Amino acid sequence: MAGSTHASPTADAAGVASPVKARTRHVTPWTEAWRRFRRHRLAVVSAIILLSMIFAVAVGPLLWRVQINDIDFTAQLQGPSWAHPMGTDDLGQDLLARMLYGGRISLAVGLAAMSVSVVVGTIVGSVAGISRGFVDSALVWLIDLFLSLPQLPVLLLLIYLFRDSLKSLVGPQISIFILIVAGIGSFRWMTVARLVRAQFFALREKEFVEAARALGASTFRVVVRHILPNALGPVIVAGTIDVAAAIILESTLSFLGLGFPADIPTWGRILYDAKDNLDIAPHWALFAGGAIFLAVLTINFIGDGLRDALDPRRIL
Repeated sequence: MAGSTHASPTADAAGVASPVKARTRHVTPWTEAWRRFRRHRLAVVSAIILLSMIFAVAVGPLLWRVQINDIDFTAQLQGPSWAHPMGTDDLGQDLLARMLYGGRISLAVGLAAMSVSVVVGTIVGSVAGISRGFVDSALVWLIDLFLSLPQLPVLLLLIYLFRDSLKSLVGPQISIFILIVAGIGSFRWMTVARLVRAQFFALREKEFVEAARALGASTFRVVVRHILPNALGPVIVAGTIDVAAAIILESTLSFLGLGFPADIPTWGRILYDAKDNLDIAPHWALFAGGAIFLAVLTINFIGDGLRDALDPRRIL
């Protein structure tokens, strides 16, 4: 009809333009987990400290170019100074250079042992969690068997039995690294396996898993694509705890004299060498013990933050 007015699609009856609806931002569970982790102040501070330690041991030896085995009998057991910021040991060797070099090995042992325990534990826990009957019972029996073994005595026995044979194949440094990583990892996977198995039991009867099966997905695809990603939260938390436990265990082995050779200064080995001079050179043990304490403490706080952030009851 002539003279009639047609309202614009973006205008209401009063002729005022309607505001365009803002797009809602999609929040994934991992985004929500990151937001929760950032709210855990101790975990964030610990992560910054741990990253700083990793950066220091990675870059420090390139900047502080003092040889770890340079002997100076005129500078024995000196305290911290400008020339030796962490002092010297009984042979006059610079402790800062040895701490930076040893940090690489101690942290590498912790991360490598954690990788072994997480991979083995995830595989065993996944097979046990998706299986029924004999396979599950056999794997649970295997987990209980390893849990019943005394960790430190068995690890000492393994190092004593296989150290010489491996040394002839790959050398003394690599052989002891392989033995320590394999030994620690082989005694830390059981906790991860139990966590993964429990998560699989809780998830394998969920609706999305049943829907995937109904659509014809194979068991392997159901495990890899649907169940395992939803079970990774506890695994990540257990992995952080395993790093701290591996660092402590490597330090214990070095303190007992069955870790790395004397010319390879891990934090545990430095602490072992300092035990006879605690009264006249306390700085020698304080720096090594403090580094171990700080690394383990920060990793444990990070694990606490990840535990709260990845709690499935809190993630949207």
